[in-house]
Amino acid sequence: MNWTPDPKRYKDITYNRCGRSGLMLPPLSLGLWHNFGDVDDFDTAKAMIRFAFDSGITHFDLANNYGPSPGSAEQNFGRILKEDFGSLRDELVISSKAGYEMWPGPYGNFGSRKYLIASLDQSLQRMGLDYVDIFYSHRFDPDTPLEETIGALDHVVRQGKALYAGISSYSAEQTEDALAIFKKLGTPCLIHQPSYSMLNRWIDDGLTDTLLKHKLGCIVFCPLAQGLLTDKYLNGIPDNSRAAKSHTALNKDRITPELAKLRKLNNLAMERKQSLACMALAWVLKNPAVTSAVIGASSVEQIRDSLNFRKNADFTEKELKQIDMILE
Repeated sequence: MNWTPDPKRYKDITYNRCGRSGLMLPPLSLGLWHNFGDVDDFDTAKAMIRFAFDSGITHFDLANNYGPSPGSAEQNFGRILKEDFGSLRDELVISSKAGYEMWPGPYGNFGSRKYLIASLDQSLQRMGLDYVDIFYSHRFDPDTPLEETIGALDHVVRQGKALYAGISSYSAEQTEDALAIFKKLGTPCLIHQPSYSMLNRWIDDGLTDTLLKHKLGCIVFCPLAQGLLTDKYLNGIPDNSRAAKSHTALNKDRITPELAKLRKLNNLAMERKQSLACMALAWVLKNPAVTSAVIGASSVEQIRDSLNFRKNADFTEKELKQIDMILE
C-alpha cells in the first residue's frame, strides 16, 4: 500500500531546543532497541515508523547492536527509509551509537577509535545513508583514553559522517571530562543520553546539574522502565510482554518487588485521568534538563497512547510529593 505522510504532522507538536544548538527535537522520540529486528514483524515495524512520523515524531534512535540479531534494526530501518522516506531525509533526525559488543575479537566493543569509526561505517551501510544526524559513544570505556574516544567522535563529525556528536550513560564526572576534550578539539558535544525514569533517578545525583550548567541537550532512554511504568504488569507478566521474552534486558525478578509501587502510581495516574505510561512520560519531561524521551513500542496503539501525555503534562506540588512518597 502506498503511503503519503500526513500534511498536518507538525501542527500539534512543540519541538524543544537541544541544549544551545540549533537542533530541535520532539518531546518523544522513537527508539528501535526492541521490536524492529529480524525476529519481529516487518510490517508492524513499518506501520509504527509511519505513524510516529505522521504524529510529528521526527527523531529515530538506533544503535549498531539493536535487533536482535545485532544490526538488524538498522537494516530494517534502512529498508523502510528506502521504501517510504526517500524524499523526506531532511525532515528526519537519525541517530546511532557504538560501544557494546558488535563483532567478535578485540576490535568490536567499547570505545576505541578503530571500533567507533568502523561501526559507524557499518551502520551507514546498513541504513543506506551518507550520514547520521547524531552519533554517540554508547558507554564510557574505562580502558581506552577518553581523548581517543572523543577524538573519534570529532573525526566522524569533521568527515561529515555525523552532523553532531553525543555521549550516553556517562557519569557527571565523565561528562565533565568529555566536554573539556570536545571543547579543546573544537567540536561541541550536542547531547547526553542517560537512562531515567520514576524508578531510576540516578541522573539527579549530579548529572542533571552538569547538563544544566553546560546547557547540554539530554534525551533519556527507558522513561517507562522497559514497560514497568505501564499497566502491562499490574496483574502479572503477559505471555507477549518484553519480560516474557528471553532476549530482552527486562528481568522478571524486577517486577514483583515493584508491584505495590506501580499500583499506587497507577491509582494516582487514574486520578489525573491519564494512563500510568503518560504520567511517567510527563514526569521525566518536567525535568528542565530533559529535551526529549526515547520511547519503545510494539504497536501503533502504544505510540498513540504515549503521545496522550500532552493532555496533562503538568503536576501540582501535592502530586509530586505523592510520587516521591510512593517511590521512597
